[in-house]
Amino acid sequence: MAVNIEKYNGIRKELGRVTLVAVSKTKPNEDIQALYELGQRDFGENYVQELVDKQAVLPKDIRWHFIGHLQSNKVKYIAPFVHLIHGVDSFKLLQEIHKQAAKHDRIIDCLLQVHIAQEETKFGMDENELEEALAGASGLPHVRVCGLMGMASFTDDQAKVRNEFRLLKTLFDKIGEWPVVNGEWTQLSMGMSGDYALAIEEGSTMVRIGSLLFGARTYPDKGI
Repeated sequence: MAVNIEKYNGIRKELGRVTLVAVSKTKPNEDIQALYELGQRDFGENYVQELVDKQAVLPKDIRWHFIGHLQSNKVKYIAPFVHLIHGVDSFKLLQEIHKQAAKHDRIIDCLLQVHIAQEETKFGMDENELEEALAGASGLPHVRVCGLMGMASFTDDQAKVRNEFRLLKTLFDKIGEWPVVNGEWTQLSMGMSGDYALAIEEGSTMVRIGSLLFGARTYPDKGI
């Protein structure tokens, strides 16, 4: 078993009221079960097929977070059970989530992804796109947009990372005052294994940590 139980317990204490999403992508069910038995309930996955397979056999009270780039044609596979979709990067995707959620009579919680990093490989909206998506979301009763998600630049420059997190928190607070969010604006998902401490200092309510808990990853075929 690759789970670092001591590290897990230490991080839980460090986080306080911040939600820990244990990023379990590519990790075996046994490792997820081990953290589950320690009380962990929030797990994050990046690949649709892997998430579907794990959800089918692992405990049903796990709260599954989809944290990868989600294609519209794959929403239907996770709509019956997903707890929170972190990376909604277009209004079109939000519309598809609503459509699939309605088929299961569910309301799916979503976070809008903001592009705060320098790397072009990271997805996300700008402020104008956020405003348009939030305005449109008011007409989609089967989705609940409850905050933002962002990924900082992959760099050793701590000041740069802090500034990107601060920018996202400022935007989060600004949008929280818009009438369109209706008091449901509660989640700011930012911070991963390498920068979660900075993210918490800058106001994160939810961090996504994988390698510190599960060790280094291997990358199998992604499937659907």
